[in-house]
Amino acid sequence: MVTATNVDATAVNTIDWLSTADVTIVVPVYQRQYRWDIGACEQLLADIRAVADLNDRHMHFIGSILSSDRADGEGAELVLIDGQQRITTLMLLVAALHHTLMAEDSEVTPQLQRVLVASHDPERTKLRPHRAWAEVFERVVLAPGGATGARDSRFDDNYAFFRSQISLDEAPRIWRGLQKLEHVAITLGSGANAQQIFESLNSTGEPLRDHELIHNYVLMGLSHAEQREIEADFWLPIELNTGDAIAEFWRHYLIMATGREITGGAGGRGVYDAFRHTFPRLEIDDLRAHAARWRAHAEIYRVLRDPSAAPDAEIGRQLGYVNTFGSGLYPLVMRAYDDFLRGVIDREELIETLEMVQALLMRRAIVGTSTDRLVARLCRAREEGADALAHAIGRITPSDERVRVALKYSDLPHPVYVLGRLAGVSDTHGFEVDHIVPLTPGESWSGDGTREWAEYTEDEQNSHRALAQTLGNLALLEQELAERVFDRSFPAKRAAFARSAVASTRDLADLGEWSTRAIAERSSALSDRFVQVWARPGSPGIDDDGLTPVLDAVRRRGWPPGWEREWDYVEYRGEHWEVPDVKYLFNRVFKRLWADSRTDVVSYSERRGGPVYEARSWNGQWDQLDDDHFLYMGWDSSYMLSAVQGVLEEAGLAPEVFVKYSYIGAVM
Repeated sequence: MVTATNVDATAVNTIDWLSTADVTIVVPVYQRQYRWDIGACEQLLADIRAVADLNDRHMHFIGSILSSDRADGEGAELVLIDGQQRITTLMLLVAALHHTLMAEDSEVTPQLQRVLVASHDPERTKLRPHRAWAEVFERVVLAPGGATGARDSRFDDNYAFFRSQISLDEAPRIWRGLQKLEHVAITLGSGANAQQIFESLNSTGEPLRDHELIHNYVLMGLSHAEQREIEADFWLPIELNTGDAIAEFWRHYLIMATGREITGGAGGRGVYDAFRHTFPRLEIDDLRAHAARWRAHAEIYRVLRDPSAAPDAEIGRQLGYVNTFGSGLYPLVMRAYDDFLRGVIDREELIETLEMVQALLMRRAIVGTSTDRLVARLCRAREEGADALAHAIGRITPSDERVRVALKYSDLPHPVYVLGRLAGVSDTHGFEVDHIVPLTPGESWSGDGTREWAEYTEDEQNSHRALAQTLGNLALLEQELAERVFDRSFPAKRAAFARSAVASTRDLADLGEWSTRAIAERSSALSDRFVQVWARPGSPGIDDDGLTPVLDAVRRRGWPPGWEREWDYVEYRGEHWEVPDVKYLFNRVFKRLWADSRTDVVSYSERRGGPVYEARSWNGQWDQLDDDHFLYMGWDSSYMLSAVQGVLEEAGLAPEVFVKYSYIGAVM
């Protein structure tokens, strides 16, 4: 066997590797600063908890750690070339665990001490960041309360996060999980090219996409026979049914399943991260049950994308109508269709749901209101039943009054769809939209056969142009007829209108002239029909006000530029709060609930490891709730928002809290 002379790679237990005596792990000066945020720490802790709960044959692989040997007067040194972020974070986690247990467990604390502290000098840490940060790191790791004084770095933040999450009762579980971490230790000899090896390890070509990561996650850890079974019986049918939309299928499925909006996430892996959070452990029996549901929804997804495949013609027609607006509300439609197939709702209720979806999207398109961040709240409402869904849709559907004004003066979106449905034409293939007043009338165009366009005053011309793409000036016309009368004057079009099979178009042939007054009258008549076809469900007391449910507020890591003005205000149970940012909302919500719903705050905090504690147990930002309880304010914006959402859900108040984004918050 041929062996390598400059590279030694060995699979090792991570804690054993870190505990090696007389070895110092050094971060070289050229390495970037420590950058892991609380989101990455949260994922690491979740992985450790998950592997701790599995049997002894399950381990958790954290990747490869690349280092080179260097000897000096104080003992051996390993110079980290790749792995600084992971090793530093593990050291902070071990430090938090050590400080939690140091007065309680005489057996484990010496083992943790061996991981953290240099054997030749108990005043020095085994991991040595580069000189600019060594003192800060050392204070955090060696001091039981973390670093003293003002927070200086990510070391303090992440240590405080781990400290807040590890209770004394859970500490043995965390230690058990830590002992099940493994990595490949790659040590370079003197003749190895460290930079070339580093680049090779970190150059993996095209990064895996979300659905590819999900595929690997589902199959990894199964036997070969189990992998072949899941691949053949479930994954391949999912791929066949979703085609090139498989990535969107998973995003839509997870929005439906979780009732939460899913964004790109860290590194653009938001869908994969959400999948892992939703399905943290996939033993084979559970996997088969889950995969059967995934496959069933993939079959539904195929019908959504190709409504002609629907066995019921009317349902297929309604799905085709929904597709006019894209796939943004597929999670809700997929859920409703699944309920129909399983007999939870009947055909009429499914069609009613599809009609409500169209009314919501059509009316918002008419008035120019965004449809972003709508679907998750509607999926949550659907969980509560048909009435709750109708109320939720009605609450964010523009009123008849707003729609009538917009139809009169604004360009009509999706004109073929709108005119077809208004006229009762279910199949609009072979039809076109005729602009009765052309978009750019020629000099000889006339609305009455007497005055030509050139004779119209400038104000008259501007008025006609402004209304050219509104509902009142548009007619659905057979393609052959539309080609004959394109851009012709109104009197010349009347004969073609009279030959149309569309009743509302034939009516135009009876008019003597076409003017802004005629456009307004036709717009008013068609608007009456419009608000009936796309009816607003229920009688809610609010017409879309741009408020976002707090559960759908966007989580952003750290404190991004502009966060101080992220929101204009917050609506809390009918109260108007001048709350500009996450930190302010976090403080105010917890203080308010401490007064109004203390048991829910305590329950949430005990289950999630904070943010309410009975003492200021480590350095950081704190606020006092009463003589015996303190609110930890040291988390980043994403974790603070998550805590706000969680505690409001715990108290049953989340549906009554909304945020109003400022302009800068909306575009951040």
